[in-house]
Amino acid sequence: MSIPSPQQLDTLADQVYEQYGQDFRHYSRSSMGRRVEAAMTQLKEREFDAFLMRVTSDVEVFNELLKNLSINVTAMFRDPWVYRYLREKVVPVLATYPHIRIWSAGMSTGAEPWSLAILLKEEGLLERSLIYATDFNPNVVRQAAQGAFPLERMADYTRNYITAGGKNAFSKYYSATPLQAYLDPKLKENMVFSTHNLATDGVFNEFHLILCRNVLIYFDDELTNRVLQLFHDSLVGRGYLTLGTKECLRFHGAGRYFERLHDKYKVFKKL
Repeated sequence: MSIPSPQQLDTLADQVYEQYGQDFRHYSRSSMGRRVEAAMTQLKEREFDAFLMRVTSDVEVFNELLKNLSINVTAMFRDPWVYRYLREKVVPVLATYPHIRIWSAGMSTGAEPWSLAILLKEEGLLERSLIYATDFNPNVVRQAAQGAFPLERMADYTRNYITAGGKNAFSKYYSATPLQAYLDPKLKENMVFSTHNLATDGVFNEFHLILCRNVLIYFDDELTNRVLQLFHDSLVGRGYLTLGTKECLRFHGAGRYFERLHDKYKVFKKL
């Protein structure tokens, strides 16, 4: 078995869109190919045509594919210096608004929005903030809303939290069982978890800060520009956009609508 060809991936994307309404037609073919290959391996399916038939005829097989296509590399306070920059430079500006709306787009299993909730609580802003946490995969959204993370990851998350400028003991924010850590459910009172597909869905609110980190790298140029335009249209005047540290606006036409504030941390302001 080898990675499916671009033509086979085109066929898969077209049929998945027609059958289920999930749009992967503008995902990077190299990344998508690796993830489809992983799904075929898990399902013990060596032939692409047979795999395609199973995906389009069996929703459980489709859900397995969806799980593989979901971007699930995440951590609380990931790239902690980015969070420190937001805390020190962006949050003081957000504090000037009577109500604050933040969108964590493509949030995977929820580490990012929960991290933001902790940061805002420590800065005294959570009660007048609303964090929208979205992903295209409804199963991922349900998991993220639980605020449950492997206990074995908490030591790494604690180090990230401290580097990000955390002001308390990180353990204050979760309760532990032998295997899981459950974040304080009071944080969730100012969070909204919902499905949103960046490839197909449009503007649904106006935000002061949007984070979409390490998602655009999986899109082709056409979809990247479309999503950047969506973010521009979703931000208030002079609102903030934060991308992943490996992502860049320089080579995308829609990038001209943003001012770069920090090149390393990929923080931008709407023009």
